[in-house]
Amino acid sequence: MNDTHPEVAAQFRDLMKARSNEQRLLMGCSMFDTAKQIVQSAIYSQHPGITPEEMRKEIFLRFYGLEFSQAAKEKIFLMFASR
Repeated sequence: MNDTHPEVAAQFRDLMKARSNEQRLLMGCSMFDTAKQIVQSAIYSQHPGITPEEMRKEIFLRFYGLEFSQAAKEKIFLMFASR
């Protein structure tokens, strides 16, 4: 779904193109950090006693859970345990 008027979308695209690569990267990093904080807060509200290792797993699953096979996820979870 795209409900943005084409003229507004073009203006936004021009504004983004006017930013440096570094500025666009920093914007993306900031948006990811914000999304991660929101997800982490939701996980804490559902699981108040969650351990740091479990939190890493839950965040991973929320962001990337559909992108990996179960076997690959198990390998990744082993890396979380070694931290």
